[in-house]
Amino acid sequence: MTDEEIQEILSNLEVQNNEDSNSNEINIDYAKERKEEENITVEKIKGTNYVGYVMIVKNPTKVKYVDSRKSSRGTKLSQIVKENDIHNIAPADYRQLAKEIRAKLVRSVSRTGGHLASNLGAVELTMALHLCLHFPEDKLIWDVGHQSYVHKILTGRGDAFSTLRQMGGLSGFPKVKENPSDTFDTGHSSTSISVAQGFAKARDLRGGDEKVVAVIGDGALSGGMAFEALNNAAALKTNMVIVLNDNKMSIAPNVGGMSTYLGKIRANRKYRDLKMNVENSLDKIPNVGHPLARQIKRAKDSIKHLFIPGMLFEDMGLIYIGPVNGHNVNEMVTAFETAFSITNQPVLVHVLTQKGKGYKPAEQNPSAFHGVGTFDVKDGTILKTNEVTYTNIFSDWLLSRGAQCNELVSVCAAMPDGTGTAAFAKTFPSRAFDVGIAEEHAVTFAAGLAAGGMRPVVSLYSTFLQRAYDQMIHDVCLGSLPVIFTVDRSGIVGNDGETHQGIFDLSFLSTMPGMTVISPMDGAELTEVLDFALGQMDGPVAVRYPRGKAYCCEKEEREPIVYAKAELLYEGKDVLILAVGNMVSKACEVRKKLAVQGIHPTIVNMRFVKPFDEDLVRELAISHRLIVTMEDNVYTGGFSEQIQAFLLRERIYHKCLSVCFPDQFIEHGTPEELYEKYGLDVASVSNRIVRKINGE
Repeated sequence: MTDEEIQEILSNLEVQNNEDSNSNEINIDYAKERKEEENITVEKIKGTNYVGYVMIVKNPTKVKYVDSRKSSRGTKLSQIVKENDIHNIAPADYRQLAKEIRAKLVRSVSRTGGHLASNLGAVELTMALHLCLHFPEDKLIWDVGHQSYVHKILTGRGDAFSTLRQMGGLSGFPKVKENPSDTFDTGHSSTSISVAQGFAKARDLRGGDEKVVAVIGDGALSGGMAFEALNNAAALKTNMVIVLNDNKMSIAPNVGGMSTYLGKIRANRKYRDLKMNVENSLDKIPNVGHPLARQIKRAKDSIKHLFIPGMLFEDMGLIYIGPVNGHNVNEMVTAFETAFSITNQPVLVHVLTQKGKGYKPAEQNPSAFHGVGTFDVKDGTILKTNEVTYTNIFSDWLLSRGAQCNELVSVCAAMPDGTGTAAFAKTFPSRAFDVGIAEEHAVTFAAGLAAGGMRPVVSLYSTFLQRAYDQMIHDVCLGSLPVIFTVDRSGIVGNDGETHQGIFDLSFLSTMPGMTVISPMDGAELTEVLDFALGQMDGPVAVRYPRGKAYCCEKEEREPIVYAKAELLYEGKDVLILAVGNMVSKACEVRKKLAVQGIHPTIVNMRFVKPFDEDLVRELAISHRLIVTMEDNVYTGGFSEQIQAFLLRERIYHKCLSVCFPDQFIEHGTPEELYEKYGLDVASVSNRIVRKINGE
């Protein structure tokens, strides 16, 4: 506290000044009368050899405190206040710095939620990269980007790290606008190698000399786009470094001591120089030199394929270095320096890391701590609510119908837990397919399953379904195949921000000929529309639902699901509200709020976005003065635009109010904060309707 702050507190307190002849003893005769609600009081004390203050804490659970012995003063991490400060850290202190970074990650993510395990595993890797690079001149591209927390800390954002994923705070992914050391905005998988190639080639064309690095995980490397980029890398004949962060050893396993030994040799510059000198010398021998070199190379490659991981990459024209211990900073620095010394060729450095390293609960269960909510630091207990989510309801439906229908199969792309397909996979393993990070393949694979007589359910997050737009049109819709798409995380997702918001699916799904788009308003309706899709649809259908707690409509009598028909929930006058999916619950709350002002709107649960109930919309629109559309999607191509286009065709020229997100990317924050900011919360919608009625 400053002196001013202390004086301000003291001015509002009855203070006793205490004298004590023994400087080792402090006796405080503080004011007897205190307000019960006061948690903290400050008393001034004075003795023979001292003057000071004592803070008296009534309820320690209500107080945030820092033990000075555990504060950041004097720590290695406290020396990192801006980019490149890690260069001032002595090698002997690398281990301590890594320990402090891990402690900060665990503390912060326990409060904000986020991607913990991947970042814990990449601490030393990130440190080594920062020791070999200079920011922001050099370019570091993180694939997906959820493992960039350490990078943020090392570029001077440590003090703001408590704001991670909070509205107005640090993003959970790289953001160029947040810091110039974030080279490229990422959020989706398997893109980094392509981006890095672009940066490297742009550098060459400009005559620059900056280093370019792409970091990609073993899971992301399974994505088709990554292999497309690898296939093109050698043809570009430029230096760039690809770091394969292998935390599962799923690409190329470490085959014991021989592999480690060979990896160290191959990372040594002297080895590479010797290899080049031998090859050049052999080529100069008349008549026999070149054929001999070729035969040696063939024999060598045959042996390498047996014993050395990574030959796939060398066969694609990349220079391979590794495997390297991803938790040994000095070993990685040596490997990276070797990689940067190579000209006119891309280099892949294979780094082995442990996901969740340094925090036992994350080490033991890395999948649970991949994307985690708040948790107890002491034992890693994840703080969950007992709320029933839409994903839970879908999971139960899939498991139940899977037992009844032998043709039902499940397809997901590396997210069985997140999409709710894990229980089905455990019960019916032969009918469950996790294809990895390969959304395009997932959709076309499902098309083949459907054409072969099965009933596939493809479960993807809305934001990742975007990647399979072409496959949905060409491979599913063109043949009118009965594939059910369950679109999880539609609408606002929240803290993951722009790259993960599901606010475009209504727009792009509605463009597909033959695609039926359904958005149930609550948990009970989700089960009903899934049954409808499975039992009555013979073409493609997308069922979209949001993340989080499932809404339960208070209306007891429900109309059955009929193709392309909406449900009239409440009949009123003057104001007609056409609501989609998650927005139906908000529309019902708006109705209650407006009733206080004597406004009684008609509420319609649209259910079907494509095709929507034209007959009901036409009938109701004619009899109401104001037509309000509510959706958790952008305006362009969305439900609101479709309704307005329909009204124009029908020559119905009433006032319209579109409640939707603007045509822009929506930042991170809680759903509640974002709904309020963009005018989609109950209070904002109610006020907008009143102003519209009043002609404002």
